[in-house]
Amino acid sequence: MFQWRPATALPAILATTLVVLTAGCSHLGSNADNEADDEDAVEFVELDPSITKLDEAAIGVSGPEQIEEAIEALDQTGPRLVRELGQDGAGLPEGGDLFERIRKGYTLSDIDHPSVELELRWFVKHPDYLDRTFKRGERYLHYIVGELEARNMPLELALLPVVESAFNPVAYSRARASGLWQFIAETGRRYGLKQNWYYDGRRDVIASTNAALDYLQFLHDEFEGDWLLAVAAYNCGEARVAREVAKNARAGKPTDYFSLKLPRETRAYVPKLLAMRRIVGDPTSHGLAFAPIANAPYFVKVDVGGQLDLHVAAELADLSKEEILALNPAFNHWITDPDGPHHILVPVDRNDRFKEGIAALPPSERVRVVYHRVRRGDTLGEIADKYGISVAAIKNANKIRGSMIHPGQELLIAAAPKGVQLPSEAQLAAYEEETPARSRAPSDKHVVRRGDTLWSIAKTHGVSMNRLANSNGLDSDDTLSIGQVLSIPGTARLAATDSSTVARSTTYVVRRGDTMSTIATKFRVRLADLLGWNNLTKRSVIKPGQRLVMYIDDRRRAGI
Repeated sequence: MFQWRPATALPAILATTLVVLTAGCSHLGSNADNEADDEDAVEFVELDPSITKLDEAAIGVSGPEQIEEAIEALDQTGPRLVRELGQDGAGLPEGGDLFERIRKGYTLSDIDHPSVELELRWFVKHPDYLDRTFKRGERYLHYIVGELEARNMPLELALLPVVESAFNPVAYSRARASGLWQFIAETGRRYGLKQNWYYDGRRDVIASTNAALDYLQFLHDEFEGDWLLAVAAYNCGEARVAREVAKNARAGKPTDYFSLKLPRETRAYVPKLLAMRRIVGDPTSHGLAFAPIANAPYFVKVDVGGQLDLHVAAELADLSKEEILALNPAFNHWITDPDGPHHILVPVDRNDRFKEGIAALPPSERVRVVYHRVRRGDTLGEIADKYGISVAAIKNANKIRGSMIHPGQELLIAAAPKGVQLPSEAQLAAYEEETPARSRAPSDKHVVRRGDTLWSIAKTHGVSMNRLANSNGLDSDDTLSIGQVLSIPGTARLAATDSSTVARSTTYVVRRGDTMSTIATKFRVRLADLLGWNNLTKRSVIKPGQRLVMYIDDRRRAGI
């Protein structure tokens, strides 16, 4: 066993301040301008409240909560993976034990330090915690190990998600870090992790793993091959670690990890990894036994060719909803992002079945999920009646207690009943927006969007609801489907000086940083009109990805 001793001073790593890259729970960016002398002081970056609000609006919260329930349900199933010595365990699986493969790939030193002993004692006293953690990790570990080996990185790093998230793919920290590897939004975007209303790449098993390893490799290079400093920087930001290294170097002090004055969380972070390394390396010496995990891929990535409802995916693969969510936790609302990624992870033994099902699936059956955008005056009972489901089902799917809903709220209608027609991909493509200001169908047509009703469409186009229904062969209480095209009797016109100018509808997709005022200015329409066309008020919050309808005459389109 390596005995810890202060190392000789390393050269100062940086002559200038590093750009702070932060990544999560953990990865709280340190304030480079504030050097606190209190050894227990932890420095945090203050998050801009408006950015935080925007991120939450863009990402949503209902999806992760549903996935959390799925993870918790799966935690209660299957045999134990971690147990105390003397309890019966599983035999060696075909292909060998993944834990043994990890042990053989150890390259970090086993450091004897009081902080490591402290963390080790906690883990040993909580075998149930370890069992739940590695039950989750069983799905992801083989992929992580393979990626580490391909990069020639220490296999101890496969245990870092134990420290970060307890292998919970929807773990969400007080610093708003998310996923197995606990990226905050900004660092996730910096490492290519897409985040929007449909999808959060920080929770994508494959994408987040690759981003985390990219970041760790970068840190390893920054700190001249010192993996402990790299791991510490992954936790609190490389600027903070570099500053402490430089400060110790100037004072002639050792610059190894254990000699630095780092935030309290970071002082425990590396010892936790080293303690887990020691336990997995030799569980019996700590009174524990680890059942073997099959040294074989758990999942396979399948290209599904477009947007897909996860309910449909589960049925095609013959999987429980819990398992499909655990493997695909990046999708916020039971449906994949229409703009991609267009792949689903399924267990290896369901691969053939799933691929056959996808190949035979008609486009009209790919999407069953619907969302209802609450309008002023809506009640849960009316919405339930509209979609032919129970109030309890809506409340359960959306984590609603009581009966309060508010205008602008988007309610998940979990799986649409057979009576409700849902859009085909062709219909969706008819109104998906690719550029901010592309003209749509003329104003004598209306493509149904989320939350539309006959009444709201009639009001928008200035016609009576009965006339609108009759023109389209509908009854006034008929349910509309997203993507359905309605004919509008008569031609809408703008109230402009030239009353002969025809107003044509345009759908605008809200971008990050947009406000209703800036959009109105961009398209030279009155703010009051823009709000009215979309049943919004000045207090309404818009979010990236939201679609706004507006009516712009041809002269304005031409810039006259």
